[in-house]
Amino acid sequence: MTKNSVEQPNKDRFAFGTNWQDYLHVVDESRIEMAKKSLTDALRQDDLTGRSFLDIGCGSGLFSLAAHLLGAKVHSFDYDQNSVAATQELRRRFAPDSDWKIEQGSILDEAYVAGLGVHDIVYSWGVLHHTGAMRQAIIATSTLVAPGGSLFISIYNDQGLASQLWWRVKRRYVRSGPLGRRALVLAGGLYFNTRRFAAVAARRMCGQPVVRTTRARGMSTRHDLVDWIGGFPFEYATPEEVFNLLRERGYELSFLKTCRGGLGCNEYVFALPG
Repeated sequence: MTKNSVEQPNKDRFAFGTNWQDYLHVVDESRIEMAKKSLTDALRQDDLTGRSFLDIGCGSGLFSLAAHLLGAKVHSFDYDQNSVAATQELRRRFAPDSDWKIEQGSILDEAYVAGLGVHDIVYSWGVLHHTGAMRQAIIATSTLVAPGGSLFISIYNDQGLASQLWWRVKRRYVRSGPLGRRALVLAGGLYFNTRRFAAVAARRMCGQPVVRTTRARGMSTRHDLVDWIGGFPFEYATPEEVFNLLRERGYELSFLKTCRGGLGCNEYVFALPG
């Protein structure tokens, strides 16, 4: 890293890469297909052949793999060296002879970003709000899209006081020992299960059907829970804030999927006119 890299120091940073390496144990063809579908649905493109795809904060590498299988020329990077290793392992398992490029780097490293060039599709799902400088990260990401290209990002929804409380939970997690972290994850699991059971009960009382769903995007409930409880640094924004920030830079919104004002990420695809 150069002196321009200012991501949160390790003492206050969740071990994202360690969680992603553990997630690789559950990756299979069905999860890969769900990841591919999440890309094609949002981008409204079933074939990425001949298109360059930049994955910022590649994590497990699942969506880089999905883009590769859809025909894109993929370049992945992550600040966390364990995430880089996880992505390399996924490439070894599913695309060993590909030209898929994987490296360590930070979206906040100005010198590194300057050498990335521009790409047809720039993808960063649930990453930029974990850098410790979300606005700067979004702006840097916006410089990497080629004219006529697409920017696909997701940012945690601003819930006001609730988001502030979750910030405190996450900071407590990264500053706790193993027992404290385990207790926070267990408490988080109980909290989310209670919410889920209450929602099911409410639907039944109203005579509405209860539909069992699989994890969207090929994710894992257990690993998502750990990531949610521990994911620090943690920032958030309203859809209006994200929209206005990128509109000022010439982008046009082409896809939006919100979490309906609740907990989670809002997804955006912006187009940069050619």
